[in-house]
Amino acid sequence: MPKKILIVGGVAGGATAATRLRRLNEQDEIILFEKGEYISFANCGLPYHVGNVIKERDDLLLQTVEGMQSQYGLDIRISSEVISIDPEKKAITVLNHQTQETYQESYDKLILSPGAKAIKPPITGLNEAKNVFTLRNIPDMDQIKAYIKQHHVQVATVIGGGFIGLEMVENLHELGLDVQLVEMSPQVMPTLDQEMAQQLHAQLNLHGVSLYLNDGVTSFQDAGNEIILASRTTLQSDLTILSIGVLPETTLAQTCDLELGVKGAIKVNENFETSQQDIYAIGDAIEVKDAIDQSPTHIPLAWPANRQGRLVADVINGLAIEYRGTQGTSAAKVFELTAASTGNSERILKNKKIAYQAIHIHPNSHAGYYPGASPMHMKLLVATDGTILGAQAVGTDGVDKRIDVIATAMRFGAKADELASIEVAYASPYSSAKDPVNMFGYIADNLMHETVETFQWHEVDALKARGAYFLDVREEFELATGKIDGSVMIPLNQLRDRLSEIPKDQTIYVLCQVGLRGYNAARVLSQAGYHVKNLDGGYKTYKLASYTIKNKPFKTKQNKLNTTSVSLSEPSVATIEVDACGLQCPGPILKVKEQMDHMSPGQKMIVSASDFGFSADIEAWAKTTGNTVVTNEIKGKKVVASLVKGQHLPEGVQAKEAVLQETANGATMVVFSGDMDKALASMIIATGAAAMGKPVTIFFTFWGLSILKKQSVKKQGMAKLFDLMLPNGAKQLPISKMNMGGLGSKMIQSVMKQKNVDPLPEMLEKAQQLGVKFIACTMSMDIMGIEREELFDFVEYGGVATYLGDSEQANLNLFI
Repeated sequence: MPKKILIVGGVAGGATAATRLRRLNEQDEIILFEKGEYISFANCGLPYHVGNVIKERDDLLLQTVEGMQSQYGLDIRISSEVISIDPEKKAITVLNHQTQETYQESYDKLILSPGAKAIKPPITGLNEAKNVFTLRNIPDMDQIKAYIKQHHVQVATVIGGGFIGLEMVENLHELGLDVQLVEMSPQVMPTLDQEMAQQLHAQLNLHGVSLYLNDGVTSFQDAGNEIILASRTTLQSDLTILSIGVLPETTLAQTCDLELGVKGAIKVNENFETSQQDIYAIGDAIEVKDAIDQSPTHIPLAWPANRQGRLVADVINGLAIEYRGTQGTSAAKVFELTAASTGNSERILKNKKIAYQAIHIHPNSHAGYYPGASPMHMKLLVATDGTILGAQAVGTDGVDKRIDVIATAMRFGAKADELASIEVAYASPYSSAKDPVNMFGYIADNLMHETVETFQWHEVDALKARGAYFLDVREEFELATGKIDGSVMIPLNQLRDRLSEIPKDQTIYVLCQVGLRGYNAARVLSQAGYHVKNLDGGYKTYKLASYTIKNKPFKTKQNKLNTTSVSLSEPSVATIEVDACGLQCPGPILKVKEQMDHMSPGQKMIVSASDFGFSADIEAWAKTTGNTVVTNEIKGKKVVASLVKGQHLPEGVQAKEAVLQETANGATMVVFSGDMDKALASMIIATGAAAMGKPVTIFFTFWGLSILKKQSVKKQGMAKLFDLMLPNGAKQLPISKMNMGGLGSKMIQSVMKQKNVDPLPEMLEKAQQLGVKFIACTMSMDIMGIEREELFDFVEYGGVATYLGDSEQANLNLFI
């Protein structure tokens, strides 16, 4: 007997269910209700039409009403909102938005696919804001595009760093807008772990996007043109996109008392049946099982919705199905990078108290000798029995391919060491003879058979504080791009001859650039009787994870990516061109060094690298080795830098007009005083100078060190006496006049709060974000018994030579 099947909601889930139902049964009456105008459109393409990457609006419309009705024999009713369900009568009530009439429609089977709704929290001033939008459908997209065009938007703000938020950041930037991103958590892209997300932070900064992490919006003011953050930061914004996540749209489900679960999503069984007979639910509105441990969760993605749409049609037609849960496999484009993941993240595994081990690798997308290879940064999470719990990857090419392979292996129950046996297609333009997926398998096999022990990037700082023995087996030239303070350096090729220099009475923590040489060193040492652990993923993982946000004042639209420090005419000597693309770190730096060694003073080099970390590495290397970076910019999917050998311009070369010259343009200060008013004055001058583009260095010595304290530690002797006599941080500083036992200081702080002046600790943080360098005098610290862990994390340490080196480049020098 023919059935009458009603479907509420189109797009991925509902439209798929409707077409599958018709293919399985020509006699059933199938009616699809959509409260909007569009039944099937590409949600994921909306940001790209805003940014004019997808030129034609109609390209987003996957199916029209007329096309679906004629092709599949469906009854499709748009502008028709289902407002209630009566499960006893097996009927729904529908509001026709075009006529404003309501009517009832009976059903034999009812499928709910209402999707998810954008979260709009009760933020002060949100309802009065005229320039705040969400992006969930075609009308939202149209409103955003029209607003940008009509109001000549220059500065845009995105609230939320998930998939849609990051895609909107890129596409607003593509329109030539200055863009700032606010995210309440410490990182963007919640499907990634912190060290993986740091690569996205660096890429966003590289494109001039300002990041405000660990910060939330407390209010909108001036009709949305001002955004007040929890940190008291005020942002100016011509347009704001609210993209802080979605919740299941269950308003309709609640009208018939359907049982709800995680995040208020509709509970369903293995056949997508709800708690009411003959009512099914699919898509972003339902609770699903996590494929890793079968725990209930909510994963609003397009692939699960499409899959569930097909399967629910099978169930209604009496076919057996199996839905094993959702892995959350996903990918997103963030400028030149792709970020992809599957399964659980490390954060989720910790919350679930599931034991795991992490593996980091940094392979190339294909064979390094074939042009165009680019680095990938990959992470695998493995259970103690070898079960694959999750994987993450970030890079320009080949990332989605590897995550897809691992996701497939996970779906069919492969263990981590079995990844080594997966035979993937190989040719040098596409892969390596030992594919990155295979490499994960080999490393997992080593760990499972205990041929090596590893330690993680986030353990390094605690180990340093304990005085652990770090052995760096890189070559000396690599240290110019960074190192772990206090580590002992013995290059791998010298290790066997210098074993006598290494103590045997403690664990040796060995590291190299990406982990491979460290593994080889660990094998040498362990067989020589040492207890040794290798830094998983090498120094590169630690360096990526330690990235510091670098927000800069917005530049002109024409020069957002150019970080030129000197502009040169073409020198008369030949320019050397170096292709370092596809080289594993430290390959690009080594190639630059080798070429620079054969160049004449003043000769110019242009080098291309596919590793975006090279942008920072070349700056650090040139500064350390006394060479000059001329330009350093992104071109396509490469970093292209030009350098001149030495610190002086070639003879006869003149700098172009209106370009920043390498002159003494910095500002330096010595802060000797521990008085609040003097500290405030130093911060005001420093932030003002930094905002004008000056490099600023502040050298804190003796009583001024109190300004940099963030916490106290237990001490004894003279150090304890100093602690008792001196203020324990910026909040406790006295003022130089009328302190009155601390009352004057409290009065000043109270007035500052009334006048919306940031307290001193926040001034310090903001100055650091503007690029101000804070140096603590190590001699004064030793005398006064001040420990490094007492001071803010961004503080650097040095002596008078460090300060004097910066003061030589300054045209402003103060003593406070």
